[in-house]
Amino acid sequence: MPEAKLDIVIIGAGIVGLSTAMHLTRDWSHVRLVVLEKENDIAQHQSGHNSGVIHSGVYYKPGSLKAKLCVRGAAAMVEFCREHNLPLQVCGKVILATTEDEVSRVRKLFERGQTNGVSGLQLLNQDQLREIEPRCRGIEAVHVPGTAITDYKMVCRKYAEIITSHGGMIGTGSEVTSVQLRATETAVETSKEVFKCRYVINCAGLHSDRVSRLSNQEPAIMIIPFRGEYYDLIAERQHLVRALIYPVPDPQFPFLGVHFTRRVHGGVDAGPNAVLALKREGYRRNDFSARDLAETFAYPGFWRMAKKSWRYGAGEFHRSFSKQQFVAALQRLVPEVQADDLVPDGSGVRAQALRPDGSLVDDFEIVQTERMLHVWNVPSPAATASLPIGEMIAQMAARALK
Repeated sequence: MPEAKLDIVIIGAGIVGLSTAMHLTRDWSHVRLVVLEKENDIAQHQSGHNSGVIHSGVYYKPGSLKAKLCVRGAAAMVEFCREHNLPLQVCGKVILATTEDEVSRVRKLFERGQTNGVSGLQLLNQDQLREIEPRCRGIEAVHVPGTAITDYKMVCRKYAEIITSHGGMIGTGSEVTSVQLRATETAVETSKEVFKCRYVINCAGLHSDRVSRLSNQEPAIMIIPFRGEYYDLIAERQHLVRALIYPVPDPQFPFLGVHFTRRVHGGVDAGPNAVLALKREGYRRNDFSARDLAETFAYPGFWRMAKKSWRYGAGEFHRSFSKQQFVAALQRLVPEVQADDLVPDGSGVRAQALRPDGSLVDDFEIVQTERMLHVWNVPSPAATASLPIGEMIAQMAARALK
């Protein structure tokens, strides 16, 4: 079996792994690296199954990595798309309070966005809201004019192009089977060959906890997969939505609730919900993995989470099997939407880190161990923030190599 000697091996060719590699190859030209991906192409999971929204940073706890990096990342992503002629529309977003008890949450969200440095925010009354989204219903709303949409698969391909132009390598169809920390080097074994390197960056997304275990390092979290299912508005009804319409989220959960999203290549998505996936890459309801499900059910944190959140989970599960319930949730935002206006679309799977006490990891979680860096929790808005996340990880790795 051949062996290649490198400075850095990055495991996972999603948007975070690719951004990290791009920063390393571009800013530290002497670094020899390879990005390893088990699939036959890049961006095959979270990075290629998402709404394409460039989030603004309104939602996240002030001072958190999500808040800091999302605000920076949104500006950087818009600039990157313009620089490289990638699809981009700055269309704006409204976040609605549809009942009186949601008004205080909308106002707190507005204050949080201001604290996080999101520019241009406005609190809207009903009349002002109708000027922006004539068909939606809300008592009050936050308008986020800088929210944009793009195509993150195309962003990933541009990252990959820059990596290879600066001498980096991308190895697809290369599933990592072993990570051995030896006295002076680390050996990363794949289904194709062995790579010897000085440092490993684990950006394996849905499998980041398993990659940690391959190196005999027990992660402090478990990855729990949540599937989000979408519908498409039929062409004749897409006029009901001008841009992006969101509900005010429940602060207890990291999910935003079903919403409407105009796509950069045309069309309007409705969704997603958030249901437990029975397989880590389970994009369909009948996708099932005995290993994945057994690991989930054997984890004490899962049952602690389920005990606290079963009502929320039951509602999401019901929406998964009842189109009428899905439609009812959308009608809170746009009352004119009917079941016949919606056709099934794709789905995505979110890699959500869960702690042993049952709490969902709310912030990005990036942990360094001996000769490795583990990216354990980078769900949304990781695509938006991928440029500053990649820069931060690259800097951490460069310091470790000194």
